[in-house]
Amino acid sequence: MKTRLITAAVGVPFLIFVLVVRGWFAELVIALLTIIAMRECYRALGKAGYNVCTWGGYAAAVAMWPLSRVMGVLDPLLLVVAALLRIFAIPHFKLVPGKLQSALEALVSFFRDMAKSYSPHRNGFLGVYIFSAGLYIAVGTLFELLGIQSVTTEGMSMSLPAPLSDINAAIAMGLMSYGVIMSGGIASNGGRGILLTLKEFSLPISMSFRLFGALLSGLLVSELVYYTISLSFVLPVLVGVLFTILHALIQTYVLTMLTANYYGEVSEPPKKKAKKEKKPAGAVPAVN
Repeated sequence: MKTRLITAAVGVPFLIFVLVVRGWFAELVIALLTIIAMRECYRALGKAGYNVCTWGGYAAAVAMWPLSRVMGVLDPLLLVVAALLRIFAIPHFKLVPGKLQSALEALVSFFRDMAKSYSPHRNGFLGVYIFSAGLYIAVGTLFELLGIQSVTTEGMSMSLPAPLSDINAAIAMGLMSYGVIMSGGIASNGGRGILLTLKEFSLPISMSFRLFGALLSGLLVSELVYYTISLSFVLPVLVGVLFTILHALIQTYVLTMLTANYYGEVSEPPKKKAKKEKKPAGAVPAVN
């Protein structure tokens, strides 16, 4: 317990300092902390007997360093929340779970079961990725409801939008999911897995624009309701909140389901053809 308290006393102020400083230093610290956390997770999964594609996870973590400029402040926010849960909540989990433990276990079980159902032959890394991607999409979409204020380059105040409302962030998420799918194909089938993945060359485009289009459509509907004089008093708020929640749930499920489905297809091992037994020469078929 003393070790955890010391870690929290040193680590939490350091994370706050990183969030205040930001810039390339914050991005480097986030990337290093992500790799360290993934290493600990992979060690635990390895001891439990899971076969995890570690290199794919490390490659995605390194790729998140330049992509963090696109994703905004959500990455460090999720990192701080995950660190607080790991230090203060998870060590106190019990055999009879409480409300927080039950909610976390239900969330993890949902994505783990999805990975197993779509890719029963290889699902260790897949479950970890769709959990992370699903959490990012859901929290990133609901993020705009918080109304966190920021200052623009012109000195004006604005509320931070959802990260995926930026087309670049949506494209980055689609490309990363496509890369995970290809990594599963390579790990299971080598070069054949690459060919199977390249057959679905339009998949990252459809994933990206599905994410971006969902947020854009909600914005357009809210604006149409707002600019209708008879509906512009209370209804736009309700419509905006409702569409945001629905998009968070629907897009989380759709992207994780598509990723798991295609990952299972390209990583499925080839079926061995049964060899036909040759009949001995001169054999006479039996007659009843």
